[in-house]
Amino acid sequence: MVLQELTEYLESIAPIQLQESYDNSGLIVGNAAMEITGVLCSLDCTEAVVQEAMELKCNVIVSHHPILFYGLKKINGNHYVEKVLIKAIKNDIALYAIHTNLDNVLTHGVNEKIAQRIGLKNLEILKSKENQVGIGAGILGAFKKPVSSYDFFDNLKVRMQCQTIRHSAIVKPTIQRIAICGGAGSFLIQEAIAKGAELFLTADLKYHEFFEANGQIILADIGHFESEQFTIELLYGLISQKFRNFATHCTKINTNPIQYY
Repeated sequence: MVLQELTEYLESIAPIQLQESYDNSGLIVGNAAMEITGVLCSLDCTEAVVQEAMELKCNVIVSHHPILFYGLKKINGNHYVEKVLIKAIKNDIALYAIHTNLDNVLTHGVNEKIAQRIGLKNLEILKSKENQVGIGAGILGAFKKPVSSYDFFDNLKVRMQCQTIRHSAIVKPTIQRIAICGGAGSFLIQEAIAKGAELFLTADLKYHEFFEANGQIILADIGHFESEQFTIELLYGLISQKFRNFATHCTKINTNPIQYY
């Protein structure tokens, strides 16, 4: 089976045209006509992930985050991006990224996966793209009945395997309606408030952005890697259930660049 069949399938779920203007989803390294020997799914593509692919005899890495965002003027191995590209090219390993296009779909998307892990129902897009059903940024969902905000945080740490939660004031003792945006989601704070969410779960919030809670909502930041790490499982499930003529693996490499002490 050739790589193009895999990429066409992934793009039937999350079309490339749904990616944001700054993004670089799609086939970054590799020939669409190459035969697939195995696929490794990851959140990020690092040297260690490329090495793992080699050891597993996988010649395709499907990651959520693109390794290449900006133009390179030199490729001499002095920067981590250059090192990854050199290693992949030397070893005939294709690199494919499915990033904000996978963020922007409701079904089989990044945010649906988070919602499923924490038990939300009745999901809908938080901020829809114009005239497109089930397409847009973030997700809104609800629990069957209200839960204590502190109980929710305790459960969240377990379900999302996060060590810490940065949050604004607990202005809602109980919550039921939850907004979600995996990764950096500060741009959706006002939308979450407008849609009546009692808590907005996201990542990468800056100091001043926490003030935007404005006594109207609880903002909860669990970390970028932590919020999106189960995208690896999502990709594995989509690929392994569709294709049986090659092995699909989840990376065992923790690519989170942030450490906690």
